[in-house]
Amino acid sequence: MTTRGSRTADVVTAIRARISGGALGVGDRLPSVRRCADAMGVSPSTVVEAYDRLVAEGAIRARAGSGFYVAGAAPALMLTEAGPQFNREIDPLWVSRQSLDAAPDTPRPGCGWLPAEWMPGDAIRRAMRAAARGDDALLAGYSPARGSLPLRRLLARQFAAENLPVASDQILLTGSGSQALDLVCRLLLRPGDTVLVDDPCYFNFRALLRAHRANVVGVPYEADGPNVEQFAQIVAAARPRLYVTNSALHNPTGATISPRVAHRVLNIAAEHDMIVVEDDIFADFEPEPSPRLATLDGLRRVIRIGSFSKTLSASLRCGYIVSTPEWIEALTDLQVATCFSAVCPVAAEVTLSILSDGGYRKHMEALRRRLATARRETTKHLGQIGIFPHLTPRGGFYLWCALPDGVDAATLARIALRDGLVLAPGDVFSVSRTLSGSMRFNVGQMGGRGVYAALRRAVGARVGGGGGV
Repeated sequence: MTTRGSRTADVVTAIRARISGGALGVGDRLPSVRRCADAMGVSPSTVVEAYDRLVAEGAIRARAGSGFYVAGAAPALMLTEAGPQFNREIDPLWVSRQSLDAAPDTPRPGCGWLPAEWMPGDAIRRAMRAAARGDDALLAGYSPARGSLPLRRLLARQFAAENLPVASDQILLTGSGSQALDLVCRLLLRPGDTVLVDDPCYFNFRALLRAHRANVVGVPYEADGPNVEQFAQIVAAARPRLYVTNSALHNPTGATISPRVAHRVLNIAAEHDMIVVEDDIFADFEPEPSPRLATLDGLRRVIRIGSFSKTLSASLRCGYIVSTPEWIEALTDLQVATCFSAVCPVAAEVTLSILSDGGYRKHMEALRRRLATARRETTKHLGQIGIFPHLTPRGGFYLWCALPDGVDAATLARIALRDGLVLAPGDVFSVSRTLSGSMRFNVGQMGGRGVYAALRRAVGARVGGGGGV
């Protein structure tokens, strides 16, 4: 039986959600008591009690003879109120925090970066020493609004080499790839807008879009890109404002979009006036360049974002946005408004120094060879446990794998964590939460202490019914 108190709490929760979700803004009038009662199927006295509670906590205020209005500043956004709640093993924020907060010697096959010793540490040190000898403006000043001009010019030359001619003023440097996406979302989205992502997709896309109160829908991602038939149907029905994707070495699947699928995606986007955000963060891991949506489209409706955290250093925090001059102008204003300056000048100088050095090319060639070996070794050892890749990627450091029949990835992650092993289960990447039999493995993080032994124990415990769930 539902009690009066629980019905009142339901009304309070619903109104709070509408305020925190942006459906009701500061100063907006709430529905009348009678209208709210009819809409929620409760008595007017229940609504009166709920409104009184909200007045008491300062969320709304009453105006005599006029009604109830959203008070003062809207409550701060709580991500727990911005979308569905998940078990912690498949919550994108929880998985990210487990990887970030783990002790240095904790094996992290589920994380999204390579070991520090795989990065060009000596080159970073040399570039930092050179930067330390720079003038005071570099060491103590703000960057230009769009970021370092020499670095933007270098990036423009690199993009031109892949048939994407852009001027330096079409590039905005940002603090990271995630900040780049955040700025694009701030500019182009309003609460309740629909955003299309791949299913599966990079789990922080989902977390960030949740923070922007977007309605996130997924399209199945296959070996050659999104399923184009379903893509067309979803775009026509849901009319998403944005489609956010990786074209090359897709995260988490490792797949690469085919020219046929890329052209079809762009045609559908044009037909329905949808903007595409292409995250190109894994481009340099490819042995040979593959089709890019930004290149095929010429930046008419594709915005490219990226960073150097996977290839150089996550500590440098240097990302970028490439788009039309008009959007870069608006994004620059937005970045100034939200964090005043672009990327840290020292980080930009160090990044420029390393990218300008022929050593970066040699570093990436060696890294691609090392990762090819690691993919083969990881595939072999996982196969001995009954875990097999869905596909063999052309490059990169992810293997998207099928678990043994009957093994649930979230349960496996929970068991493995008891052994100090941080994993990334399939449903953390899935909007539909239909990928519980899959797991993403970072091949660069599989050489840690006892990784395969811990995995074998976790799989054995689950298969043997010892999962403790």
